[in-house]
Amino acid sequence: MGKRKTKFICQECGYESAKWMGKCPGCGQWNKMVEETETAGKGRRGAFMGAGTASSAIAAKPVPITSIKMVSEPRIHTDLMEMNRVLGGGVVKGSLVLIGGDPGIGKSTLLLQVSFQLARKNHSVLYISGEESMRQTKLRAERLGVASDKLLIYSETNLEEISRTIENTSPEFVIVDSIQTVYHPDITSAPGSVSQVRECTAELMRIAKTKGVAIFIVGHVTKEGSIAGPRLLEHMVDTVLYFEGERHHTYRILRAVKNRFGSTNEMGIFEMKESGLEEVANPSEIFLEERSQGASGSTVVASMEGTRPVLVEVQALISPSSFGNPRRMATGIDHNRVSLLMAVLEKRVGLLLANQDAYLKVAGGVKLDEPAIDLAIAVSIASSFRDRPTRPSDCMIGEVGLTGEVRRVSRIEQRVQEAVKLGFERIILPANNLGGWTAPKGVALIGVSTVSEALKVTLD
Repeated sequence: MGKRKTKFICQECGYESAKWMGKCPGCGQWNKMVEETETAGKGRRGAFMGAGTASSAIAAKPVPITSIKMVSEPRIHTDLMEMNRVLGGGVVKGSLVLIGGDPGIGKSTLLLQVSFQLARKNHSVLYISGEESMRQTKLRAERLGVASDKLLIYSETNLEEISRTIENTSPEFVIVDSIQTVYHPDITSAPGSVSQVRECTAELMRIAKTKGVAIFIVGHVTKEGSIAGPRLLEHMVDTVLYFEGERHHTYRILRAVKNRFGSTNEMGIFEMKESGLEEVANPSEIFLEERSQGASGSTVVASMEGTRPVLVEVQALISPSSFGNPRRMATGIDHNRVSLLMAVLEKRVGLLLANQDAYLKVAGGVKLDEPAIDLAIAVSIASSFRDRPTRPSDCMIGEVGLTGEVRRVSRIEQRVQEAVKLGFERIILPANNLGGWTAPKGVALIGVSTVSEALKVTLD
């Protein structure tokens, strides 16, 4: 037996120390250092050489990049087109995909449906549940109408037993629900600790790359909304997906924040029903169906979510403050961006917002983080402050600079086409975006160079 040594590891960021400290030097969190014992022995056995290749004792040698042969493998599609979109066109063999989300949001439901769809296409799937028994998984499967001989259910948390089962059954797809419940018997720390999560993910990554097995792992999230465990976990996997939404609302959003095989910030919309998750084909229409007519502080913006334009409603409520420091609250928009745009409106347009409370929200629970939504936010704030509604047939697109200018945005043609498809008659967009492309018929494109011009067009 090798020599045992003790170290203290932060359960938030993975920082290691030889002695206990109250405050972690890595992330600054208090009382997160936990003592763990490890066995010092030989290093990890050889590395993988790529998806679909077998492990080999022969050390890899450097070769010219021009001599490497490429083998194009078609992606495997599920029946959920929104899932295929977020994954970049389908499931890639040998990939390791991490899915995180709040408890009860529907992660297990989504993966069980995807497992059945793959099994129905004659692909062998192994569903490993570390949180539920096989009978509990069967009850959920019956509710979703899932039944196939190609779908194998296995309830286990020991990583060595899981690896042995994968070796014996040779599945094409593996789902591990969840990574925080899996433990390696050679590591003395508790399941879900930094050491356990790191080593178990590394072993699953080795299995995925050496055997060409596509593995989905479910990750718990912290109260801040990030995936629990070391940050290294998101760096190790090929794709990171976040399953978002309110538990008391029916719509769910699957968002890709990292994808080695496709576009990041891609978004898929689902609706939770009794029979499971169903994809939403036209999310723009869903987000705008309850928009109030003639209400001040409401505008529509065409935002790009990955490769798809989505129309959403931006709402603002400006009211006089009864406190010394006005409140600034935002849901679905960065709080700092709201403060910046309010400062621009006060300095460049002359709106006295210093003594006003500001509440902003993106309807539908969508989170927007691209610069093209700036103009819609600014118009919504001015509309609520002046108590003048915008036209229901107007759509805003544009980035706002600190000097009050409206700057060019990307993919303007796709945004305009999506707005025209939903019946919008006027598009207020940057003047520099007017040339170089053909506008659709039946829509008026109004180019503006400053925020003041945009407010004259929309509110006067």
